[in-house]
Amino acid sequence: MELDQTYLEILRHLKDGSKSYKAISQEMGITENTVRIRANKLIQEGVLKLSGLVDPTSLPNHQLTILGVKLNTTELFKKGEELSRLKGVISVGVATGRYDLIMLVLVNEGFTLMRFFTEEITKVQDIQNAETFGVYHGYNFWVPYVL
Repeated sequence: MELDQTYLEILRHLKDGSKSYKAISQEMGITENTVRIRANKLIQEGVLKLSGLVDPTSLPNHQLTILGVKLNTTELFKKGEELSRLKGVISVGVATGRYDLIMLVLVNEGFTLMRFFTEEITKVQDIQNAETFGVYHGYNFWVPYVL
């Protein structure tokens, strides 16, 4: 799908998710129906997903952790997909640098980081090592709630 300026502007307006199609149409000077049709096309094409997001650093008794994962295999996409299905995982990205994958993991008192490592990540083979980075505060760090 090729994204023209109108698509890109609609995406910019939807970044906070709470702006109505009517408000977007008024600010852009196009019809509300055009905004709706184009937003639905973005959703159908898998470019846009509208969802409720939370700031994980504001949730009591929760901890957002960034995990750098080094693998013993070159099957990065397969392992990324496999890791993305584990409990607590918000997202996984194939990365450059010293880690093959970067993960966002959300844990809480009922599902701790220790449980994530002992019960979830051990399900995946070919992990050479992982390094954790705890996030104490985020700026524009909105993520879907997964627990």
